[in-house]
Amino acid sequence: MPFTDSHTHLYDERLIRDEGQIQRAIDAGVTRMYMPNCDRNTIDDMLLLADKWPENCMPMMGLHPCYVKENYKDELAIVVEWLERRRFYAVGEIGLDYYWDLSFKDKQTEAFETQIDWALQYDLPIVIHSRESTADCIEIVRKKQNGKLKGIFHCFSGTMDEAKQITTLGFHLGIGGVVTYKNSTLPEIIKEIPLSNIVLETDAPYLAPLPYRGKRNESSYIPIIAARIAEIKKISVEQVAETTTANSQDIFPG
Repeated sequence: MPFTDSHTHLYDERLIRDEGQIQRAIDAGVTRMYMPNCDRNTIDDMLLLADKWPENCMPMMGLHPCYVKENYKDELAIVVEWLERRRFYAVGEIGLDYYWDLSFKDKQTEAFETQIDWALQYDLPIVIHSRESTADCIEIVRKKQNGKLKGIFHCFSGTMDEAKQITTLGFHLGIGGVVTYKNSTLPEIIKEIPLSNIVLETDAPYLAPLPYRGKRNESSYIPIIAARIAEIKKISVEQVAETTTANSQDIFPG
């Protein structure tokens, strides 16, 4: 029963020192793990894992909105240089973050729109970070959608209306460990949104599902997330695995 983790920071210092994390994921059936980039400092370790595990660890290239600072143009130049040099599976993670710091809000928007244009140029999907900024991210995607743009709203945490807008735009919702939390509003949304519009993710090492909440997350926990979605939708875990993996294959290049 193959699973896909559509968003995992395998190169994070809390994970990369644990050489068994990737094999544990594979043993749990998580055969493909897509790695979003953050900035220039995460590229080397990400590509090291991609080259060591080419059938399992798939790299993306992008500038994370939390890393959009004074030198954002230099960082963007590095992103596009890499997009021209080797194969990546998405432009990500890109988007907007209004939670931590609003001082670079306009620059985040510029970086987001620029990287969407590159995704269209290179025929790649995008993986969107939209913390406290889902509505603005939706509007930018709507503006850029020309019928060819596709991707994932990673770690979706918006409203039912926003979820429906996202799926109408041809995008998928990335659902992770938060769906297992008692105070989560995701179960009500997942009841309404077709499984065909959902992909699984961990966002490891962050947001571990129950019973590991508050501890380090890892890709081997994907079946826990799938089991919760199966419970909500009253279907089998096998169906969740099959459909969400097929969704990921439709999003990311083969």
